[in-house]
Amino acid sequence: MANLNSLFGSKVFNDAVMRESLPKETYISLRDTISAGKELDLSVANIVANAMKDWAIDNGATHYTHWFQPMTGITAEKHDSFLTVQSDGTVLTKFSGKNLIKGESDASSFPSGGLRATFEARGYTAWDPTSYAFIKDDTLCIPTVFCSHGGEVLDKKTPLLRSIEAFSHQALRVMRLLGDNESIRITPMVGAEQEYFLIDKDMYEKRSDLIYTGKTLFGAKPPKTQELNDQYYGTISPKVKEYMADLDLELWALGVYAKTEHNEAAPAQHELAPTYSNANTATDHNQLMMETMKTVALRHGFVCLLGEKPFDGINGSGKHNNWSASTNTGVGLFDPGKEPYENTRFLLFLAAMIKAVDEYQDLLRISVASASNDRRLGGHEAPPAILSIFLGEELTDIIDSIITGRRYGGSKKTHMETGVNTLPEFVRDNTDRNRTSPFAFTGNKFEFRMPGASQSIADPNIVLNTIMAEALSEFADKLEKKNEDIESAARRLIRDTFKKHRRILFNGNGYADEWVTEAQARGLCNYRTTADAVPHLTDSKNISLFARHRVYTEAELISRREIMFSDYVKMTHIEASTMLDMAKKEIIPASISYMKEITETVVNFKSIGIDSSLNISLLNDISKNTDALSKELDNLADRLEKLDSIKEVSMQANFTRDEIIPEMNKIRLYADTLETLVAKKYWPFPTYGEMLFV
Repeated sequence: MANLNSLFGSKVFNDAVMRESLPKETYISLRDTISAGKELDLSVANIVANAMKDWAIDNGATHYTHWFQPMTGITAEKHDSFLTVQSDGTVLTKFSGKNLIKGESDASSFPSGGLRATFEARGYTAWDPTSYAFIKDDTLCIPTVFCSHGGEVLDKKTPLLRSIEAFSHQALRVMRLLGDNESIRITPMVGAEQEYFLIDKDMYEKRSDLIYTGKTLFGAKPPKTQELNDQYYGTISPKVKEYMADLDLELWALGVYAKTEHNEAAPAQHELAPTYSNANTATDHNQLMMETMKTVALRHGFVCLLGEKPFDGINGSGKHNNWSASTNTGVGLFDPGKEPYENTRFLLFLAAMIKAVDEYQDLLRISVASASNDRRLGGHEAPPAILSIFLGEELTDIIDSIITGRRYGGSKKTHMETGVNTLPEFVRDNTDRNRTSPFAFTGNKFEFRMPGASQSIADPNIVLNTIMAEALSEFADKLEKKNEDIESAARRLIRDTFKKHRRILFNGNGYADEWVTEAQARGLCNYRTTADAVPHLTDSKNISLFARHRVYTEAELISRREIMFSDYVKMTHIEASTMLDMAKKEIIPASISYMKEITETVVNFKSIGIDSSLNISLLNDISKNTDALSKELDNLADRLEKLDSIKEVSMQANFTRDEIIPEMNKIRLYADTLETLVAKKYWPFPTYGEMLFV
């Protein structure tokens, strides 16, 4: 067993390594850049680059890359060797400050959403010194931002960093008003729980839908799935446990704070949760986590599926984004303390979050929108597409007392009564958890449960940081103008905010049909699909919001809207084309082969006088569903041809929602029925039961 203390972060050029390998003056200068945002001098960059190169080579690296996060939602990298050829044919290892600070990449093949023409190819990557470099597969990976030659932002890290700065600036304004003169930075803190499926690699390779789309496009529900709840938190199988142990070691070496792992609700589904880190690091780490999950799975004979709904009718996979905030001095802004009712700072930041979510429900929904996540949201394993906030009984009671002016009865912490004398006594939490809520307060943080498992957490955190910056900015503006003492002014502002935005609070069952009706009566948004949600990204209030806090320009927002539309259409088109291919080349031939066998059996039985009514009935059922399937396949092909003729991407998205997806659902219905009728030996690919219960 590896020494965990020495293993953790062993592949990271972290603070401890920098302190040891850099001259004191250089280290201090770099820390000032990281902590206070001071400009980095090239002479400092040269010293850092040389130390980084020596450390990387000592740890087995031969190449370096600027590791960035384009708008594909995954990471990108271009590798360069440390070797430099001399005039005499010998080589030296070289890595300069210029190599560290700036790289050049072909930007023409990355999504830009119309920000630049296809022929405008030059793009730049620029070092993000606030995120540690690391070694992956013998390559030094340097986290960077990514922009075009004209300065257009082409990545997810840049707006994330902008949103972090915006939030910190506005939060500090409020903290100064509340008497905090020590804090110099307020940092959004994030922990992203990652759900995933593991299936046998050999079975994966027999299903082109999994290979091309990451999900099954066909599959009848097996006799057993998750009805008995025996998978959730169940004993981890030895093979999966070996995978998890290997995964932990890989992630720990990369400095990823992998902490908690367990079986999830669906068969073959699992979860890995890290401890908290700042939003920038957490986003980098989540990308590393997803990539490492996939590579380690292959070593163990598995394939890791990160798609939101890989198996229809069975729980899908999400990514619970736990968000909080802390000062550089270690003060948690969402820590209620022993008496939340008396904690003005906590209540003020709580009011800001309630206001932010209520006013920008649309942006939070858009931040998790995708064709794959649409199929997950609203099912009984994920919150609905409606935003609401769960606070629990105690905080709701506090808010009610503040709004009405009645005296609050105080905290009601009680000890848990188990009825067993030998068990230790422990205090029961004042609030239960609500798994049906999309946005739940869970003690000292908010758990945003809507993001899909495959999605970058940059997008929801950009929104959360920015809408909180907006709410806090408005609070600071109002409090700075008040003539009364700050405590009274803050309490009045808290009361008015709770009263105005109370409609967003809901402690009930988010899965219930009644909630949809009630939410509509409250005036809450319910954008069921990506095509419904994405047009609102460029509503005037959202353009103004992001421009005001310098997170996105209007052009950058428009580009992201176009990319989201395009991804929705393209992903669905790939799924539909795969469906056509599988049904025509595999399912229908399997059905015909089985019908041929049944027909021969009927003829043989008749020749010896045996009644064949059961076989004839089965033959008719298969024939009927095969004919219907063939007809719907033709309809889908026609619709795809029509889709290709539509030029405007938002209209393509609407056509995909209204025509393509419903037709795909019809095809699946007939194909899955055939799976229940056709003999197992004829069925062309592994079934749900075979994949989920290995």
